[in-house]
Amino acid sequence: MPFAWSSLVVTVAAVLLGFGLGWWPLAAWTDRSMKSERMPRRTLRLAAAITTAVAFGVLALRFGLSWTLPALLAFAACATVLSIVDLAEKRLPNAVVFPALGAVAVLLVPATWATGLWMALVWAVAGSAAMFAVYFVLALISPASMGMGDVKLALVIGLLLGWFGLSAWLVGLLAAFVVGGVIAVVALALKRVTLRGSIPFGPSMLAGALVSVVLTGPVG
Repeated sequence: MPFAWSSLVVTVAAVLLGFGLGWWPLAAWTDRSMKSERMPRRTLRLAAAITTAVAFGVLALRFGLSWTLPALLAFAACATVLSIVDLAEKRLPNAVVFPALGAVAVLLVPATWATGLWMALVWAVAGSAAMFAVYFVLALISPASMGMGDVKLALVIGLLLGWFGLSAWLVGLLAAFVVGGVIAVVALALKRVTLRGSIPFGPSMLAGALVSVVLTGPVG
């Protein structure tokens, strides 16, 4: 029972933190990252707040108050910004991707120290490079469906998933395409896109990564 209550408290706190961060700093960061066709401010704030709150809540419920949680929350926060910008403008700004890469890399260090598994950092770097290589090849094969923004985002996703291990890395890679396929089918059914149209893939990559860590990551 004490564990259940502590888990509930951490989850509720994470949801409230996510909503607050999404409502102001993340929404403002998203707004600054857009070049044109900006959303109404209230819509942007609600989208950022709800998305971040849900992601924070799921991660806190899954991992608890652990050393891995800060890196995961930082990733989720940046994922909110990147997803909204990509959906609105079909691009992933470097001004968000590279700070996300740096934040996740730094926050994985104390998580590694706490576990004592220093090889995890080596696997994180290897995972980042391997994910970048996979998406780079895909972009060369089909530049119309895979942009360089997706390739750069793969660095961040590969780093995080690589730290969790090969299973997480593989599940995250596969989940991105499963999520992307489901979104494409739904968009076609709702006539939001044609067979010749394109759908931003960044949100699918980010969702796939979060699905992977929730399914394969160790409990905090």
